[in-house]
Amino acid sequence: MPDSAEQRPDDLLSLARRWLACFSTHDLETLIGLYAPDARHTSPKLRALRPESGGYLIGQAALRDWWADAFARLPGLNYVEESLTANHERVFMEYRRCVPGETDSYVAEVLEARNGRIVASRVYHG
Repeated sequence: MPDSAEQRPDDLLSLARRWLACFSTHDLETLIGLYAPDARHTSPKLRALRPESGGYLIGQAALRDWWADAFARLPGLNYVEESLTANHERVFMEYRRCVPGETDSYVAEVLEARNGRIVASRVYHG
């Protein structure tokens, strides 16, 4: 994928769909590969479960640790695409978080990308 000035919205829609598929199949290494080495992630769940983080993670190693733990705790975790909207540098995703035994929840997330990799992600839970 080209740099963000040349990325097309379709490129980012494809990136978002690969991201969703990685979560649904728990493909941790492919998921981490979608991120830049110094990517930044913030989430209310991160703030709640790891308050010492301040709600932020930086870098692929921290992301791998966070999501490996999530996949271990939630073996049935699945994300269902509801809506995707993209421009040349970010994609806004709405998806349903499905975990067996829990009520589905709706989530919004923004992925910012440069050079075909996610450089920042921000999660918004309802």
